[in-house]
Order: sequence, then C-alpha cells, then structure tokens
Amino acid sequence: MSFDRKSPYRRRGIWVAAAIAVPALLVTALLVGQALTPSSTAPEDRVVAADPTPSSVEQNPEEPVPPAAPAPAGLPVVEYEPAPGGFPADPATMDTTPLTEGAHPTRRIAAYDAPGGRPRAFLEPTIRGVELTMPIADRRAGWTAVLLPSANRRLAWLPPGGFDTVPLRDQIVVERKVHRLTWYRAGKAVRSWEISLGQSGQDTPLGRTFILGRTPPPEEVYGGVDIYALGSIPDDPESVPAGLRGAHIGVHTWQDDDDLGENVTNGCIRLTRTGQRELLAEVRPGSSLVVVDRLPTPPPTA
Repeated sequence: MSFDRKSPYRRRGIWVAAAIAVPALLVTALLVGQALTPSSTAPEDRVVAADPTPSSVEQNPEEPVPPAAPAPAGLPVVEYEPAPGGFPADPATMDTTPLTEGAHPTRRIAAYDAPGGRPRAFLEPTIRGVELTMPIADRRAGWTAVLLPSANRRLAWLPPGGFDTVPLRDQIVVERKVHRLTWYRAGKAVRSWEISLGQSGQDTPLGRTFILGRTPPPEEVYGGVDIYALGSIPDDPESVPAGLRGAHIGVHTWQDDDDLGENVTNGCIRLTRTGQRELLAEVRPGSSLVVVDRLPTPPPTA
C-alpha cells in the first residue's frame, strides 16, 4: 500500500506498540519477545532490595506493614493485552516529578489494589520475553506502588520482596498543546524536539506511563529506526483502526518529517529520526514518560 501524503493511512499515521504494533505481527514474532531488545541495563545498575526507598518517593519506616493476602493461583497475569480491572487510579498521574527508581520482578509476584488489599493479578519478570521494569510511584506502610503496564493512569501495589530495584536517571515529558517532547536527565532538560501526536478522537493519552520495551520497525514507513513501546494503551480502543486494536502507544519516527507539529497519528508520539536514535541510545526501558497539555514554564531546551 502506498503511504504518500494523499493516503488516509499516511495522514493518520500508524500506531505502534510495545513490542507490538499490529496483533498479527505479534503472531509472526516480528515484535515482542524475539525481536525486542530484552534489556539495556548493565548488571551493576541493579540493586536487590525488598523495600527500597528512592529519593523521589518517601516512606515512614515506623508504619506497620499490612500483611499480604494469599493470591489465588487463578489470578490473571498482566500481559501485553489490556491489564485486568480493579487497580486504583494514579492520584498523581499529571505530576512531572521524576521517578528515580523502578521495580523489576525477579519471580511471579502478586499485584494488589492497596497496601494489605485485594490481589488483582500477577506480574512476571517479562512481558512476552521483554524484561519488565515499572517506575516506583509511591510507598506506604512497607508496600511499593508502581505504574501498571498495559493500562492508563493506574497503580499496582506490591508487598515487600520478589523484586529488584533499578535506578532510573531519565524522564520524558510530552506537551500536547505545543507538540513538544523533552528529555530530562537527573531532573535537567537535555534536549527538546517537535513531535506529532494523536488525531482528534485518538488523542495521545494524558498522564504518567513508562517505556515498556523496544522493537524494530515493522514497515518501511517507520524510517528504519527502532520503536519504543510504552506501557499505555488507547483511551478508546474502539476508535483506532481494526488492524491496530490491542496495540500500545509508541514513540517512533516516520519516513519523513512533513507532519511534525500536527495531530495525525493513531495516538503515538512521532519525532525525528535523529531524535529517536538519541533516545534509544540514552534512555533505558523502565524510564517514566508523562504526557501533559502544557508545562507551566517551557524547558530551557525549547
């Protein structure tokens, strides 16, 4: 199929996902698992800790730790498909404070809806072969809250044990109103790029999410540069083309830069090839990404 500027598919863009853009491609293993880079973290970057406390998330060590209720063996497992329901909303989803540590499950662990609450699903060390690292968003009474993958603006609570902590130095902030993506390291803006975002009815979802994994481009229109699939999914899955149902939001480039600064994609975040290559080289999976309408003050790199 042609993807020239007159094609409706070219104008809307194609929306790619976490290991995954089109469900049929998942079957052919072009995406998650076999083709995705499983990990970009050196072994020395990980520190085992049952109850880590990053500088960005405070915890009162004197709080009693509510016990974790046994998790039934039949609970669903969080996968690439939309996560099971029952998890709480992220109360700070629009907060742009950097999240400086992530949690990587070292075995199957149960995810709860509150400290000492009800188990809702299991989390595995990988999602379809891709190592899972979730930014730590909160700590309370000995429990750790992480951004839930395959869901929008949701948290999962983890009891102590069963995960390693991973330092996260980078953050990406996307501003919808001004079509700008800014990469931050250690809280300081490094570089900003003009981007394209979701068209009307398929808007790029607001709120905090994270980089779930990396996948090669499945088609030439992606400019030959790998894609970063995010933990977020469409706010309205029925609004996207049928061939893209079940896909995640992605950060990717395109065959040209003609539509930068416009709302033309199926929800994905599209930037230049040089910008995408720099993010792929510098920003590791697990790093947080937050989409806001606009920052109160433009970053110095704008």
